[in-house]
Amino acid sequence: MLHMIDPVLSPDLLHTLASMGHGDDLVIVDANYPGTASGPPCIRADGISASAVLRGVLQLMPLDTFVPDPAITMQDVSQPHVTPDAVKDFQSIINETADNPADVTSLERFAFYERAREGFAVVQTGERRLYGCIILKKGIIRPET
Repeated sequence: MLHMIDPVLSPDLLHTLASMGHGDDLVIVDANYPGTASGPPCIRADGISASAVLRGVLQLMPLDTFVPDPAITMQDVSQPHVTPDAVKDFQSIINETADNPADVTSLERFAFYERAREGFAVVQTGERRLYGCIILKKGIIRPET
């Protein structure tokens, strides 16, 4: 363990975050998502909610300010205009924690899968709430002034 780093951030996840560059996507997914089969390297976070991982990641990783949608979730297949509880929670965490709070946008299920395939890495959580998936685009670390 390290001082002042959320313990939900495993050594593999910390290495991944440090290895990512501006514009890379991190995909945080729920327990039902086909994480290993989706393409990018899959980091396991079994037993940890997607919300806890999101909060830990946003304490270290800036959101991109050069795109209109740095946080994208998956739409509910049967009710695409309804915001799932997990997504409501994600928005609250982004508002509270992100260096650049942004409104969460959403994609249709298969469009989300396609976008996730292009991600830098997938974090497979133990999240049991449906649609507990989010793609985060990494921003830049600005020089200190």
